[in-house]
Amino acid sequence: MESACCTTEHETTQTATQVRRKAAIVVLSDPQSGSDEALGRVFNALATAYDYKARGEEVTIQFQGAGTRWIGELQKADHPAHALFEEVKDAVAGVSCGCADVFGGREEAEQSGFDIITDNRVPNTSGLPSLHRLVSEGYAVLTF
Repeated sequence: MESACCTTEHETTQTATQVRRKAAIVVLSDPQSGSDEALGRVFNALATAYDYKARGEEVTIQFQGAGTRWIGELQKADHPAHALFEEVKDAVAGVSCGCADVFGGREEAEQSGFDIITDNRVPNTSGLPSLHRLVSEGYAVLTF
């Protein structure tokens, strides 16, 4: 007799295929540091977005903090992560307005055509993305 606490293989497979995962990827690393770590972080952020997209799951990418400087770098055809960025740029939700103002990425962010995000009206800023909103909408927030 099968225990009531256990599920059959069919039930497990069926449940797994019905679960839709959502990820919000937040890029914070600073390209101006010139470090392998910064490049590794943005590359892994983009690779994670690619993985979600390839599996047909929902993913969104936001650039915040010093990470707002990546937009200009990733659009350069000779950048090592450019090709991967091109694969996932349709998942880019945008760039933090307040962070782009502070870290000098505003002009490139605006020229890129990506949204400038201001939904978290933090006092004395031009606004930042709301991570609370993303969590409330069921996103797992992954920071790089």
